[in-house]
Amino acid sequence: MKFSGLLTAALAAMLVIMVPAAAIAGAPTDRVRLAADKVISILKDPALKPKAKEAERRAKIMKAVRDVFDFEEMAKRSLGQYWRQRSDAEKKEFTDLYADLLERSYINRIESYSDEKIVYSAEKVDGDFAVVPSKFITKRNEEITADYKLMQKGGTWFVYDMVIENVSLVNNYRIQFNKIIRTSSYEELVRKMKNKRESEALAAPGADAGK
Repeated sequence: MKFSGLLTAALAAMLVIMVPAAAIAGAPTDRVRLAADKVISILKDPALKPKAKEAERRAKIMKAVRDVFDFEEMAKRSLGQYWRQRSDAEKKEFTDLYADLLERSYINRIESYSDEKIVYSAEKVDGDFAVVPSKFITKRNEEITADYKLMQKGGTWFVYDMVIENVSLVNNYRIQFNKIIRTSSYEELVRKMKNKRESEALAAPGADAGK
């Protein structure tokens, strides 16, 4: 299974699987479970199941995701050395594009959840940083390891990276972003991200509605 597929499965699992009662949990794991509870509630809400409610349903899911993911920290780490060179306005723009990229990539998988399982191991906490190891079990009984990295800000834990089968989401994006910047420019990276967002928005179901 390719990294993108592993990442999709693990991200969806973290957001929509209930943590078993026997799991060893602490504050970081509880944060993951809280996000899971919110998403499950949205997915099961009969009022949000109709096609006409898709936009509202997805907006609620993404709010739950944003409550636990620190997209600014993820964007900063994914951009690496080039983050310091950006203005405040550029940092905000890039963070929004980055969050939108992740949300569009995984929303369909989250909505298609159906009885996959995840088992959490004992979390590891070191000051304001923590790792929540887990094992995602597919319907084919395949096991995928996924570690969720969290950091504490203002007394609250936020996810800032995911390591799927020993491959970091942040590092994976950093390699891709840095390659584009080195061979072209930061402006070209932003242009590509905007173009991808626009093309996928046009291809989305219902995009032609009202025309």
